[in-house]
Amino acid sequence: MRSKLSIAAAAGAALLLLTATAPGSAASPEPARDLGDPDYGVCRGTDPRCYHDWGNFDPAKGYKLLVYSRTAGPRHAHLGTPLGPGLNPPLNADNVAVKAMIKLGQENGFTVDYTEDVTQLSSAGRLLNYNAVMFLSTTRDALDDAAQTALRQYVRAGGGFIGVHNAFGTEYNWPWYEGLLGNANFYDHGANQPGTVVTVNRRDASTQGLPRTWAFTDEWYNLIPAPTRVRVLAEVDESTLAQGVRGNLGHPGHGEHHPVSWCQYYDGGKAWLTTLGHDVKAWTDEPMAGDQYFVQHLLGGVKSVLGLAPFCR
Repeated sequence: MRSKLSIAAAAGAALLLLTATAPGSAASPEPARDLGDPDYGVCRGTDPRCYHDWGNFDPAKGYKLLVYSRTAGPRHAHLGTPLGPGLNPPLNADNVAVKAMIKLGQENGFTVDYTEDVTQLSSAGRLLNYNAVMFLSTTRDALDDAAQTALRQYVRAGGGFIGVHNAFGTEYNWPWYEGLLGNANFYDHGANQPGTVVTVNRRDASTQGLPRTWAFTDEWYNLIPAPTRVRVLAEVDESTLAQGVRGNLGHPGHGEHHPVSWCQYYDGGKAWLTTLGHDVKAWTDEPMAGDQYFVQHLLGGVKSVLGLAPFCR
């Protein structure tokens, strides 16, 4: 028979465990654990040998970016009014993110076309007219079967992909696309709030010249899964988020290493990814703390995927 002392000790340990794990406990939840590293059946990571240098992009022909911003669900304010069909339809005053990308191209030596018409992505041959394709806050099932096939064949031919903000809330049930994002998907987010971005790697074209830390306001996406086998470029310091990092669906955040930007080679192509870019002010001349660093970061990533700068260093 156990002694009264041992019984009391066991009861105390059980009470401590209950206190630590019960709903409403004051203890901070554990960061989201690694949910695995799926095998997407492709060569991916930071090894340049995963890239197909097949000569599909001739620098003598210049550098072109296709911005795709179709939404099949909630639409971010920085996208503004949905665009009409075709390539480069008329823009409205509130299409601020697309306008910002056009301006960046004009000022930095690359051409920008834009569309929300999925038929413009219907063939890999058409996409190969562009050095890179940007998914700019696309939403949900933004591609049909033809466009899915075309995007995959384009990337396998050495094409470049840039995923910005809600590109992570797109094509949820397509494993190849999840891998293109770096083995990552949007799960939820907390309040749109100021925080501190930490520049993790300052050798990349997208991080050169950035301060070690910089203020910015965003939704700070929580991810499931979270990126693996990528080069993390920037993180958010969760301790600087005054309203907390816990998402609306209960995600507790990522702890000491909460990535917001990264890059990788994937299935023959190149991919540069960032969850940043929620606030309308980030895309306009209206001042917001850190917006100049966000634009510098994004521009460097775009130039690296286009071929105007070294990629993923």
